Amino acid sequence: MTSDPRSLRAPARSRSLFNSIKFFVFCHSLLQLAQLLVSGYMKSSISTIERRYGLSSQKSGLLASFNEVGNTILIIFVSFFGSRVHRPRYIGAGALLACLASLLMGVTHFMSEPYHYTKRIIASNEKSANLCQSESSVTTSSYNQTCLKQETPAQQGIYPMLLLGQLLLGVGAVPIQPFGISYIDDYASKRNSPLYLGILLAMTSIGPAFGFITGALMLRFYVDFDKVPKEEIELDTKDLRWVGAWWLGFLVASCLLFLTALPYLFFPRNMPKEEDPEDIDPEPESKEQQQQTDTRQEPTLIQFLKSFPKIALRTLRNPIYLLVVLALVNLSALLSGLATFMAKFIEKQFSQSASFSTMMIGGVGIPMAVLGTVLGGALMRRFNLSVNGASKLCTIAILLCILTALPMLFLGCPTQNIAGVSNNSYDLLQCSSNCHCSEEAFNPVCGSDGMEFRSPCHAGCQSVETDNFSKVVKYTDCRCVGGLSFALPRSCGSGCEHLLLPFVVLLGLTAFIAAFSQTPSCMMILREVPPEDKSFAVGVQYMLFRVLAFMPGPVLYGSVIDTTCILWGKKCGKQTSCQYYNLERFRSRFLGLQVVFVCGGLLCYLLTIVVLRKRDRYQESDYQMVNQKISENGKEKELIT
Repeated sequence: MTSDPRSLRAPARSRSLFNSIKFFVFCHSLLQLAQLLVSGYMKSSISTIERRYGLSSQKSGLLASFNEVGNTILIIFVSFFGSRVHRPRYIGAGALLACLASLLMGVTHFMSEPYHYTKRIIASNEKSANLCQSESSVTTSSYNQTCLKQETPAQQGIYPMLLLGQLLLGVGAVPIQPFGISYIDDYASKRNSPLYLGILLAMTSIGPAFGFITGALMLRFYVDFDKVPKEEIELDTKDLRWVGAWWLGFLVASCLLFLTALPYLFFPRNMPKEEDPEDIDPEPESKEQQQQTDTRQEPTLIQFLKSFPKIALRTLRNPIYLLVVLALVNLSALLSGLATFMAKFIEKQFSQSASFSTMMIGGVGIPMAVLGTVLGGALMRRFNLSVNGASKLCTIAILLCILTALPMLFLGCPTQNIAGVSNNSYDLLQCSSNCHCSEEAFNPVCGSDGMEFRSPCHAGCQSVETDNFSKVVKYTDCRCVGGLSFALPRSCGSGCEHLLLPFVVLLGLTAFIAAFSQTPSCMMILREVPPEDKSFAVGVQYMLFRVLAFMPGPVLYGSVIDTTCILWGKKCGKQTSCQYYNLERFRSRFLGLQVVFVCGGLLCYLLTIVVLRKRDRYQESDYQMVNQKISENGKEKELIT
């Protein structure tokens, strides 16, 4: 009686929870959830950080993408070693470094001075603040004191510290995805591997979704609720000057990263292959063969440097691999802009609060992308799609994505009328020329005639009405306002609130359809490279994502958004963040750039189908030639006989 070779494995090892690939997938899903929660939270808070520290969209885009710098530098070298190192421990070490990076970004809040907005710094009399004054009542002493605080070394070091935190976060994320994907693909059964990778890719979307939802919750709290008494907080979430508690989520994410990093200290370097009746069981290797394999997989640094160009060239010369990666680069560039600035787009285009706009991305767009990613993996498993079938599925998905994305270009309204900013409104500021209005004042009011002004002073308002709680109800006796000559303490808005629902529906549908291509594309990459180059290929893939998409993408989108600004803010004589945008240019340039990237992805998938067809023809002709030679040899033998 012969025993099954699989029964010869050590029973203690097979019974261990940490020798189960399913448990590894579970732990890795939680880790990616926590790690990408930080990334999503940063993007959900980017417009708030921009307003808090007076950054341009280009600078905030650089901050959002700076985590890719450290990631790009190290990811190829880490991924090349693949199974040659203890992958679970490297993943755990990266998670702990990401934990420290998140903590560093949250701590910067405690180094900052309290947030100052217009009403707090331009006048000593709170009741007459922002009103038209026949003589300047601006108290330059408090103004200069505030500017001096803004120029302290600690205050000036906030932005570099945020960049450092993002850099360390990127370095910590280096081993997590490449090692996790290759580890699962090595020890999962061939049938279950697409499903596991689909779950893992879904978690890469759920993590940012939780980050956006967390951001929506945290941004409802005032940024300095720990420094300023509650009764002194005069702003609400609908005010354009509102800044939420952006720093709080980083402290929460730091704790989650620490907890999810601990299990990786107990996973083994090598795990028993998952059993599946449909898989053909290869002949088990002897201990001597396994030792020789392990020894062969441990290169020295010199060997690594010598073999690096050869393997890189061999990987990039694979046309299917290169085209699929370039298609994903286009989709990643689209994703980088959508994740970083779509909440800001909704906030400005449809006159919504920052927390509500963030909730729309985290509660609608990203969950629909998760559903599409999971269904893409399920289709791969259900129909057992080949590389040809996967390429066709991706092409169909991107074609449908274009059809749902184009209508969003036409959902919007023109910019509201702003005195001194919009066309044909410059004469309105002459009526407030004797009011001694500060150029840095920003406290938007909406006139009874529908015209918006930067502040009550610019509207020529001379008095104010308050309620029983000393809260401003409206400004009256406004020289520059027609009709009833009063102004309300709020922005007039774009008047596009009724278009928000169809826009969000199209956004969710586009995200759902585009996400179908994620799992098939990943499986195409893994099946088109040799097994020994799998980790390296995944590393090159993510490096190209970062170099060509995630690093330049947010900066490119931020630069494009800055070109649509029509009024920049000022503080202490320096330019700060944009206060008003040309909404038509914002919409056409921001969404138009995304359509360009979708078309680029479609082109790459179409070329992939063409290359696969040519390869199949060559293989078929080679097969026919071999059969012909075999038949000719058979005839010669018959004649000789």
